Amino acid sequence: MNAAPTTAPMEAPVQTETAGAPLPIIAVTMGDGAGIGPEVIVPALLHADTVRRCRPVVIGDAERLRQAARILGVACEIVSVETPADAVFGPGRINVIDLGLLPADLPWGRLSAVAGDAAYQYVRVAAELAVRGDVQGICTAPLNKEALHAGGHLYPGHTELLAHLTGVEEVSMMLSTPKVKVIHVTTHIGLIDAVRRIEPGLVERTVRRGHEAMVRAGVAKPVIGVCGINPHAGENGLFGYGEEEEKIVPAIEVLRADGIDAVGPLPADTAFFLASRGDYDLIVAMYHDQGHGPVKVMGIEAGVNLTVGLPVIRTSVDHGTAFDIAGTGRAEAGSMVEALRQAAEMSTAPAR
Repeated sequence: MNAAPTTAPMEAPVQTETAGAPLPIIAVTMGDGAGIGPEVIVPALLHADTVRRCRPVVIGDAERLRQAARILGVACEIVSVETPADAVFGPGRINVIDLGLLPADLPWGRLSAVAGDAAYQYVRVAAELAVRGDVQGICTAPLNKEALHAGGHLYPGHTELLAHLTGVEEVSMMLSTPKVKVIHVTTHIGLIDAVRRIEPGLVERTVRRGHEAMVRAGVAKPVIGVCGINPHAGENGLFGYGEEEEKIVPAIEVLRADGIDAVGPLPADTAFFLASRGDYDLIVAMYHDQGHGPVKVMGIEAGVNLTVGLPVIRTSVDHGTAFDIAGTGRAEAGSMVEALRQAAEMSTAPAR
């Protein structure tokens, strides 16, 4: 990730309620401590937009965040708390449930099994808080999959890890940019395996999760475009072996009968263009690269990764650990600010 220098956060009056409702508490996992996670968290949590929308509590290592603040030249108070309920919110203050797992001399920008294990533990604690109802959303800084595996935790990524930790059998990955939103029927598996796994029930459940997420985000009647599997969505049997008719069309028929405005199967090479001009509120991609490729072309810098189907909404930056610039102060916090915004927007307000 090539990034511009981070600007100083804007100050704003502290708010703990909006329109009479308490602001949601968002657990912010620190990600891989050798990457840029700490450097994007510090300015993002102090940003005026974050302060107005939510009450963030970091699950991570307080000293690593202090190192990041010094690198960035940001003056703030980083305070350790035992639970989210203990957190006090005020200007220039960052609350941290400090797990204290990283050595003080952990190198920036280098693969570390210790940092990989710590990244797992941050997510584990956040998931426990979510299941107990202590937080209303989770926002994750990036982890490094190789470091995660080196630390003894063999998961493809955050999505599968959070599903396991919260006891949810099936979740969906959604990517959101200013131009287009996309939800995936399959993600981190090979293309041949993805085609085998796609079936009408999975397509239907994925569309329903996407529909629910869009409604929660304020789109009352979302129009959802569903991609085909083959080029030109099979073009009436010219390409492939009838996968669209077998695996996708039955799901769309059930969804439309239930009042969900799902359209397709659509040729993927035009679906994203149509979504970018406003024809569709959400695109359903059948496999990883079908959705990720267009999204990263159209808006990775402001992109957000969401997991839908968990007990709480989970959002994340749509970039990696950026080991090449970690520890330099060059990381851009805009995607983390946007991830926090969407976590707050799509989280249910806590009970009084």
